[in-house]
Amino acid sequence: MKIALAFDLRAEYLEMGFSDEETAEFDSEDTIRKLSAALESLGHEVIRVGNIYELTRRLSLGQTWDLAFNITEGLYGRSREAQVPALLEAYNIPYTFSDPLTLALCLDKALTKCTVKDAGVPTPEYILIRSVKEIEDYREKLGSMGYPLFIKPVSEGTGKGITPASILRDGKELENQAKRLLAKYGQPALIEKYLSGREFTVGILGTDERARVAGVLEVELLKTAEPLVYSYMNKELCEERVRYTLVKNKRIILESSGIALRAYKALGCRDAGRIDLKMDEGGQLFFLEANPLAGLNPTHSDLPILCTQAGMEYKELISRIMESALYRIGNERSRARGRTSITPFSKC
Repeated sequence: MKIALAFDLRAEYLEMGFSDEETAEFDSEDTIRKLSAALESLGHEVIRVGNIYELTRRLSLGQTWDLAFNITEGLYGRSREAQVPALLEAYNIPYTFSDPLTLALCLDKALTKCTVKDAGVPTPEYILIRSVKEIEDYREKLGSMGYPLFIKPVSEGTGKGITPASILRDGKELENQAKRLLAKYGQPALIEKYLSGREFTVGILGTDERARVAGVLEVELLKTAEPLVYSYMNKELCEERVRYTLVKNKRIILESSGIALRAYKALGCRDAGRIDLKMDEGGQLFFLEANPLAGLNPTHSDLPILCTQAGMEYKELISRIMESALYRIGNERSRARGRTSITPFSKC
């Protein structure tokens, strides 16, 4: 197959003047090289397309491919991860991973929590504020939630905005951190009950009834890490600050897998992704976040680390993602037979 590899290269954005934090979710040349090699080893022809601007240029010239392997994160707006898939759909080009609706939904942590809660998935109580003044409107609910609380930007990934100061122990800390986040990120802030227990991420491969848990990974902070939080800096420097351990406890695996699969399916995730969970002080597991576009660096990203520890080599991980996408696309095309196919204007 002729596959367009769509990605955001971190080095290119750094050269344009964007900061390390602004580009934290983008990929390294090492990731692109190893992902390309894995796809080529599976017998595919890989065409490096790059970011949405390069994709737009090529589509306008009439270029097309059998499939797009999409790992673009986007740069602007809370629907930034949905932009490339939406563009590919407009040109009727199939692609890997979740569709625009799921990607936009999962980037908004409040809407994500609403969706999984409605599906019966346990998640900490929360409020969403758009200004510091709104804190007063939620005094009663904040009182029922009780301190300590936890605050983070509602539409960021890779731990952006999260530091040890994200743990709030009183109203003054809440007001100070709300001011900081609202000003810095220009988006609402999510405040939820702080969970002090163990933290896990669950890797899932497949779509709908074919979705299966690849493994459960515990995230343990080392003494060199910022304390108590899986922060932006801890994720950036995970090789020296974090220990990742494949969970072998059957009870934890069973419980976390059940929660993660329910959340994954309720959100409409496809092909592969991660669901983050955490325990409270009593050991009860709760849903934290969903990552339907998990990082794919073989040694730095959580999903490949998890799969490697579970005995799945990187090439097999990429193969499983491709198998899921091709099976899903085949079913979608079968259901679409008989419908009128519209040619994009640029190809007329």
